Amino acid sequence: MRWMQCLAIGALSIAIAACSTSPTGRSQLMLMSESELNRMGAKAFDKYQQELPTVGGAPLRRVQCITNAIVKVLPPEERQSNWEVRVFKDESANAFALPGGYVGVNTGLLDLADDTNQVASVIGHEIAHVMAQHANERASTQSATQVGLSVASAAAAAAGLEGPTHDMTMQALGMGAQFGVQLPFSRSHESEADEIGLDLMARAGFDPRASVQLWRNMSQAGGGQPPEWMSTHPSHGSRISDLQAGMNQAMTTYRQARQSGRTPDC
Repeated sequence: MRWMQCLAIGALSIAIAACSTSPTGRSQLMLMSESELNRMGAKAFDKYQQELPTVGGAPLRRVQCITNAIVKVLPPEERQSNWEVRVFKDESANAFALPGGYVGVNTGLLDLADDTNQVASVIGHEIAHVMAQHANERASTQSATQVGLSVASAAAAAAGLEGPTHDMTMQALGMGAQFGVQLPFSRSHESEADEIGLDLMARAGFDPRASVQLWRNMSQAGGGQPPEWMSTHPSHGSRISDLQAGMNQAMTTYRQARQSGRTPDC
């Protein structure tokens, strides 16, 4: 249909106008400025600190030490960020990193992890999200998808689709966008962050083999997962397999880092 052709041309125009490349060579859609993302990161970090109690002492020193070691091996433009670190008192085994240079780790993750190398695997993964500008890509993809759906709705109405037929058409397009665009993008971001994070932790001198054991711990603690195609994250099994596939190169990088004096004592 002609309105579908117009929609495809519009989406292609947006993609050409804002195309970028991730650290692994994957094409990305970027519509937001770095300053916008940094403001959003600062605002979100402030909100976390208002809503959750923070923990100091040994847990904070440990997470700060790990973060500092990983930041030292980032590209120069990322290394210059004023990275702020907080440990939040929360039982969920989560962590995050935000644009602008912010890292948060929950006490639940510190409890789940067997050692510092496992904590480093998560922090490396989260910093990799920032390094690869996944927040920009996700927001840009959602924005472009909403624009596309709005155009499709108007075009469908102009083509004579009304009432229940119009509503069913838009619901189908919305589900297609969610399961065919947004969720696969989220899974690709997680897989890419695993790949980059594995390299970051190894270059910082943390044992990359700990990443596999960390996800085994996660799997044992987490219960059931939805089918992978319905999830924003890859399955634990997929993540472990992908990490193992990149382990030979990561171990080579790790040994080189240790030989060059990167031996973080966190």
